[in-house]
Parts: sequence; structure tokens; C-alpha cells
Amino acid sequence: MTFASHVFRHSKQLKNAPGLLRQDHAVLVRWFTHSTRSVTSKGDDMLKHRQISNVFGESVCACKSCSGSMSSAPVFTRSYRAVNSTKVQNGHAASGMVFSRGITCSDVQLKRSFATNSGLPPHQELGMPSLSPTMTEGNIARWLKKEGDQVSPGEVLCEVETDKATVEMECMEEGYLAKIIHGDGAKEIKVGEVIAITVEDKEDIEKFKDYKPQASDGGAQQAPPESTPTKEEVSLSSIKGTGPDGSIVKADIEEYLASGKKDLSAAPSKADAKAPVSAINYTDIPNSQIRKVTASRLLMSKQTIPHYYLTVDTCVDKLTKLRAELNSLQEASGGKKISINDLVIKAAALALRKVPQCNSSWTNDYIRQFHEVHINVAVQTDNGLFVPVVRDADKKGLSAISEDVKNLAQKARENSLKPAEYEGGTFTVSNLGGPFGIKQFCAIINPPQAGILAVGSAEKRVIPGSVAGEFQFASYMSVTLSCDHRVIDGAIGAEWLKAFKGYIENPETMLL
Repeated sequence: MTFASHVFRHSKQLKNAPGLLRQDHAVLVRWFTHSTRSVTSKGDDMLKHRQISNVFGESVCACKSCSGSMSSAPVFTRSYRAVNSTKVQNGHAASGMVFSRGITCSDVQLKRSFATNSGLPPHQELGMPSLSPTMTEGNIARWLKKEGDQVSPGEVLCEVETDKATVEMECMEEGYLAKIIHGDGAKEIKVGEVIAITVEDKEDIEKFKDYKPQASDGGAQQAPPESTPTKEEVSLSSIKGTGPDGSIVKADIEEYLASGKKDLSAAPSKADAKAPVSAINYTDIPNSQIRKVTASRLLMSKQTIPHYYLTVDTCVDKLTKLRAELNSLQEASGGKKISINDLVIKAAALALRKVPQCNSSWTNDYIRQFHEVHINVAVQTDNGLFVPVVRDADKKGLSAISEDVKNLAQKARENSLKPAEYEGGTFTVSNLGGPFGIKQFCAIINPPQAGILAVGSAEKRVIPGSVAGEFQFASYMSVTLSCDHRVIDGAIGAEWLKAFKGYIENPETMLL
């Protein structure tokens, strides 16, 4: 029986797809049965039957754990990228999948497997999804469905902790959750690794009670550890020969071994050498996914981006006066208060529009200058550092910016940000002044951006008055711009800071 016939006999969806019967059966069967043909040679057939993927309404695959020697058979996939586009890797098709509300183009391995000699019924292996560009592994926060539960499209199966947030993984097809491979709290699961099994029929659930996915055979066998010579194994280069012409005789070897054992007995043991003088109490705190990724990206940034720093002091007396006037209007209208940081974000966005060279990103072949201004705002939480993005900050009013920042900061603290809410920024603002009273600091650039503004606290200073011999008080705030020298030359960075200072010291210009 051919693989194609096997597929038709086992799948409900294929049986209930009347549109499929009107397709060119010869091409379809040839696509399935000629498993030795390369994927590229099947391009015409694949293009011809791209619409079949829509008729099926599901992904089809020959699972290694079920199909044995049939693991090399090609598969049909369903992709949620653009117009049912499919990417092929190593002769197998991998489909894009949407798993969290508002999340698009998230890659996951979802395979329909047809049992042959394994005794297992048709089922799907659900893989750990890729929910952000930087995600290589994830954690299972908790399962909202348990083994044996019926699942329907749109229902949340589990919560996945990614490198940025905790997101919901939704079911895409009807069926039953037969087996949970990785339970609540499972850590460091590689993207694509099987986390659960679903089946079409309820009576098939029991057959997966002891199911274990087979490990990929793509990896190389682990090499055995190299043997290390013991003290008794003789190194001839270390022995002084006493025979004719300096040759080594039996007596020389015996003497060498005897002296070696004598030295060994006199040496302190490894345990004694490593024993601490006094015990030190400590607690090992596991690193969260976001802390691991933050550490990796910041290390990469400092190692690969040529940072330089420009600092300027800005008078904020007019800014604080304008803020007080705006907040009185906000209170009268029932709106939320505007913070100094909201005004800083607006000024930074307008300065980027005035000096667009700073709203850019480096590549080896070109500098990409962005036409929109999206400002990431650093938010510290108990789970780590998040940088949600305020989109089109140069076009938004102060009230809209304030609303965005407060909502995004709350989501960050709840660890519920979606990728669309922290990806795609073109510049970052980090403020340690208002919340913590830090006078001045230098921030690390958030790649692939070319700049980040570090905002310090405002302090009163004594400055010369308008009349000679007189002095007056004024509030000044220090800000430091960290620049990628590959993208932003020193003069360009200084020009941006000049524009930023102009908006801060004359804030009414931001309202024009």
C-alpha cells in the first residue's frame, strides 16, 4: 500500500474534503509516494497543489516516532504566514503557526503523523513555538488543559514563558489532548521540541499513556572522553637512561615508578587542596528567560558596538511649569497625569525626526534609516528589564504617550507583554533619575538600535543672574546619549542633543 493510500485511509479531514477529489490524483499520489525525490524537484507539483493545503485545513507529516523508515517522506503543511507560504528545511516542510492573541508569524513544528508498524494512531506533535526573534528556548508556566480534555480552535492550551514575556499558546484544531510531554514549570525547552500530543479520536488517548518522542537523529554521536594517563603509565621522555649510549633499561623504569609513588604519597589529596578555610552561606537564584536573554544581548552590545557617550545639562524649569499647567487640565477632564518622562519621550522623538541619522541601524552593507519613530522605554520589574515600545511617538500627543507608557509598564510588571508591544523600536529612553534619584549614568545600546538616552535626576543649582553680582536658583537635569559610532558620528550625536535640549528648555515648541 502506498503512503498516499495510507494517508487517505487514516485522516478524517482528507475523507471529508470533497474539493480534494476534484484535484489531479496522479500528481498528489506521485508527490507522496516518490519519497526519494528531492523537495526542489517537487516544486512544480507543490505549486500546482498549493490550494490543496487549504482544502486539507491541516498540516501533514511522517513522524519519526511513528513511521520509522518513512521519516524522509515529504509533507504538506499549513502556514499562517502571508498567503499560505511554506518554508522547507532539510527536505521537510516547517509551517508558521499563530499561538498567542495578537502574535503573528510564530514558528512551531506541528506534525500530523500516520502510524505504520508502530501501533500508534494518527496524532499531532505540538512543538515549543518560537514567539520572538530572539527566542531559542522557553518554559512552560502552566497548562490550562489536562490530559484527556477536548480542545477546540482558539482555546488556550498553556502559558509559555518566552525570553520577553508569558504568552498564551492556543489550539488550532479540534481534538483531544492525549499526552503532556513537558508539564507545569518545565524549563529550558528548545524551540521545536515536542511538548504535547493531540489526537482526533477520544478512544486513542489511552494509547499515548507511555508515549515518549524520539530524539532527533541529526546530532552527532557523543565522542567518548579521552583517557588520561595514570601515574603508573610511563613517559619515556621523563626517564633518564643508564644503559649503553643512554638507553633506558628495566632498572631505570623501576626506579622511576618507585620515585613517582613516593612523591604521590607525600602530595596532599585533591579534597584537602580544595577544602575551603571556612564555609560561605549563599543562595543560588535561577535565571529567568528574560534575564538570560538580557544578559546575552547586553554582552553582545558591549562587545560588538563601539559605544561613545555625550552628556549635556538641560534646564527644566519651564518644563516643570508646563507639566503643572497640563496636569491641571488633565485633572479637570478626568485624564491621567503627565510625567516628566512623558515629556522626555516626546522631546526625544521630535529630536529624532529633526536629526534622522540617529534614528538608524547598522548593517554590514548599509545603514538603515527608519521613517517612523518608535521609542522603547526601559521598565524595571521583579522579573527583569523590559523595554516596551511607544509607537509613532513623534506624532502622538503627550496625553496619548502618557497613556501608552502607563499601560505598557503595567503589562511589563504583570509579565504579559506581547511581542508586538516590545519589538520594532528605533531608539530607547532609560530613566533612573525620577524613580531612583540617579544623577547621571551611561546606558548600554539596545541592538540593533544606534542610540539610547540615559536620563538623570533634576537638581537645583545656583547660577549667575541676569545682573552682575546676582545669583539665582534653577533646576538642571543631566542626560547622556550613548551612540554607535558606526552609525552616529560625534558631530551628529551633538546635533541631536542640541535639538533635544532645545525642546526640553523650550517645551512649548513640542506642542506646535
